[in-house]
Amino acid sequence: MPTVAVYNTNGERVGEIHLQDEVFGVPVHMSVLHDVVVWQLAGRRRGTHDTRTRGEVRGGGRKPWRQKGTGRARHGSIRSPLWRKGGIVFGPHPRDYSYRLPRKVRRLAMKSALSAKVQDGKIVVLEDLKLEQPRTKDMIRILGNLKVNDKALVVTADREENVFKSARNIPGVKPMAADSLNVYDLLAHNTLVITRDAVTRVQEVLAR
Repeated sequence: MPTVAVYNTNGERVGEIHLQDEVFGVPVHMSVLHDVVVWQLAGRRRGTHDTRTRGEVRGGGRKPWRQKGTGRARHGSIRSPLWRKGGIVFGPHPRDYSYRLPRKVRRLAMKSALSAKVQDGKIVVLEDLKLEQPRTKDMIRILGNLKVNDKALVVTADREENVFKSARNIPGVKPMAADSLNVYDLLAHNTLVITRDAVTRVQEVLAR
């Protein structure tokens, strides 16, 4: 059972927390992480790209020249794909890139990403994280006290508006509620800063 230190916002160690093996202590499955990241990015694609076929481009209503006797190649329309400004063959059209991924695969990827943070020592557990008012300077001070100097994912149990507004303008820092935690953001940020309540919430969901 992994054990991680718990800190306050001043960077002082105030205790420790035992993490569940079935959530924070599983083997890291790289292939599953790759599958879930590809699935997430595919779901974010808008798929609004479109090209015009020869039937959709403007012009080309009449035959450019007669079929025989000119010495030139035969053509029926100047909007053929062979012509400049003609239609596009097999070009992209609007489509939905999202697809379904088994629930067990998604849960295993989340556990693998969390376990990787623990194994790499890139998880910081906070006793609590609340701000009286939204101030970016306060969030920068807290991260400095925790010695977090790289890209960080700040996770709270619920959406704390003051925390969100204080952290969203810091380059490389992304605030997030525990319910929105996902594999892509875990891998895209070097350090996971998470509150004790958020850890409990994550374990309740993934340990079922």
